[in-house]
Amino acid sequence: MTSFLIQGAAGILTGLPGERARAAGNVRVAEGRIAAVGELEPLPGERIVDAGGCVVTPGLVNTHHHLFQSVLKAVPAGLNEGLASWLRLVPYSYWDRLDEEALRVAATIGLAELALSGATTVADHHYFYSPAYDFDPNEVLFEVAERFGLRFALCRGGATKSRRFDGDRLAPLPTEPLGAMIDAVEAAAARWHDPAPDAMRRVVFAPTTPTFSLETHELRIIAAEARRMGLRLHSHLSENGDYVDYTLARFGKRPVHWLAGHDWLGEDVFFAHLVECDASEVALLAETGTGMAHCPQANARLGSGVAPADLLSRQGGRVSLAVDGAAANEAADMASALYAAFTLHRAAKGPGALSVEEAMGWASAGERTCSASRRWAASNPDARPISRSSM
Repeated sequence: MTSFLIQGAAGILTGLPGERARAAGNVRVAEGRIAAVGELEPLPGERIVDAGGCVVTPGLVNTHHHLFQSVLKAVPAGLNEGLASWLRLVPYSYWDRLDEEALRVAATIGLAELALSGATTVADHHYFYSPAYDFDPNEVLFEVAERFGLRFALCRGGATKSRRFDGDRLAPLPTEPLGAMIDAVEAAAARWHDPAPDAMRRVVFAPTTPTFSLETHELRIIAAEARRMGLRLHSHLSENGDYVDYTLARFGKRPVHWLAGHDWLGEDVFFAHLVECDASEVALLAETGTGMAHCPQANARLGSGVAPADLLSRQGGRVSLAVDGAAANEAADMASALYAAFTLHRAAKGPGALSVEEAMGWASAGERTCSASRRWAASNPDARPISRSSM
């Protein structure tokens, strides 16, 4: 079932840049890999998939999600709120009610939505780990992903300190000592992380935010431990102006420049959102090969803005597409995310801001290694070596 010929498609979108973005003819898949595209004749005994009237695309890659939020769609208290109030009223108000059954149902809903919309790879940022749980969230998430046959990257989150909100009457958010967090990530990696190119399971070291969830001195330690384990780094960053205001007030730097001084940039790092980035931050992201998981729907729904994904992409940086949690956008599928990216950038910046072909690239091939990062490494010989393990 992993070898066949897709025949008769009305069009083929490859996700590749430039003239290679569109192709014609047939697509041959051999042992689960695309072997050839073009005017191909069936081989003797080859299975044929009739794609008449259809458009063929690569499998879509969702690089940032919160599957547990699939059971928190349209919570009335948070519908009209911005990010900080929404966090307090929705995920942070309900996290302690998340038992094993609820997480399994949520993961099933979320992965079904994604699979039906063409996603074949999902990176889920799960950041609630409580000693009160009598189950392992990681095990639940990997089991459900395996049922769907999806490639799954667990972005193992967590916090060593808790973020404070106005008027809090919440169950205290779970935190863990830094050593316990590192040990837990290493245990997850030992059980599930597969570094092979065709891996179906990966683990990523993903504290909830470097800005609000960690002590400053812990940043370098986490970066070093992730690289020792051969894992990538992921987190939320610059989702709205609060991140910028906080780091400017406390450290005198914007978030990307601040993290550059703590070993948190490079080809093995990707951040969700990056809405509030100025031109100098975008340039630094492109130079270092640091990735953006662009979440257009959630950023629009929460009134955070439109990330400079188009600018980063045009500078040779890595842009991928993400759905984000369903509690922040209500429609957690990649087709909706694709359309949102295409329309929002054009609405805000004009028709030249983004093409269909570029959006498809973000949704499929966006996690490629960019040439700019290699140029940066060549011109910075004293920089820390970067792991090349992919998601």
